[in-house]
Amino acid sequence: MTNTRTAPDNTTCTISEGLTLTTERGLTTVADDVVAKLAGHACREVEGVAKMGTSFRRLIGRARLNESLAQGVNVEVGKKECAVDLVIVVRYGQSIPELANEVRNNVISRIESMTGLLVKEVNLEIDDVEFAEEVASSRVE
Repeated sequence: MTNTRTAPDNTTCTISEGLTLTTERGLTTVADDVVAKLAGHACREVEGVAKMGTSFRRLIGRARLNESLAQGVNVEVGKKECAVDLVIVVRYGQSIPELANEVRNNVISRIESMTGLLVKEVNLEIDDVEFAEEVASSRVE
């Protein structure tokens, strides 16, 4: 699939094969890790997603004192399409089917608008439920 667009400065851009932007002045490619980070950030934007990643990965992330935006995200990126797998922790009280729909829609929207890739599927694995009491008891006073 190839799209041709005219930029504000009247240069013509040809977008082909999802991750490649070719212009008269050069070529732009997007790394798979960028797609994973976009998916992770889009997932975290949805109210009700408490954390991302499996219990073990979250524990390692805490030891490192930083959580990667790609934690809990696995992407398969082709030339035109991608598939996304997400592992999330849901806040107690959230409807999992509704949350899953919101996450899918947001991830698809962000990736497709920012990369030009067609997102074929977004699979979610709910690894845990976070209760308010757990959050409150884990804080240091």
